Amino acid sequence: MVTMNLEYLDHLRVKAAHGPSKTQLITDAPSDNHGKGESFSPSDLVATALGACIITMMGIKAQQHQVKLTGLTAQIEKIMSSDSPRRIKKIICQFSCKAKVDKKMQTILQRTAMTCPVKESLNPEIELDIQFKWNQ
Repeated sequence: MVTMNLEYLDHLRVKAAHGPSKTQLITDAPSDNHGKGESFSPSDLVATALGACIITMMGIKAQQHQVKLTGLTAQIEKIMSSDSPRRIKKIICQFSCKAKVDKKMQTILQRTAMTCPVKESLNPEIELDIQFKWNQ
């Protein structure tokens, strides 16, 4: 079990501290929803968590097979609904890996990515578009 501690800082900002490490981050409401958009919004963190989780899962599997994923990057785009209630409608994840990874290992890593705990925890109504580009 991991505990996070949050504190409201006014002006729609929240300070979050990771219990074990004490690492902190600040969230801000997005500019299209009464905030200044000067930091990650809570829904930005959901999309970011998905991308980070997928990369982590791929990294674990790559380590097990002694494969280097040097240069693995992701671009994550979050699209919000335009109707009420406000919610994440779609997350687009584009992963790109410069490392030379053979086709068999690419398949293994992509299947592993799809077992990410964050992905498995998201509402199934959120459309996910997850793409991989290898040896780019």
